Amino acid sequence: MLEEALEHLVKGIVENPDEVQVRSRNLRRGNTLEVRVHPEDLGKVIGRGGRTARALRTVVGALGGRNVRVDLVDVDNVR
Repeated sequence: MLEEALEHLVKGIVENPDEVQVRSRNLRRGNTLEVRVHPEDLGKVIGRGGRTARALRTVVGALGGRNVRVDLVDVDNVR
């Protein structure tokens, strides 16, 4: 449920909604949602001073609790 909600929010922000991917990973510190977007859309998802990313994390935290993290993955720097 959280993955779909986050994906819906991010798709409303970006210019290339077809390239939005949200993947859930269970780590020791809890559940992590990885968000991957088109490289040109990364700035929009982060926002000025990180405001948009912080807002997305706040919404997901309200829906899923404190043990959920949101990571924005820069696809240009992933091996």
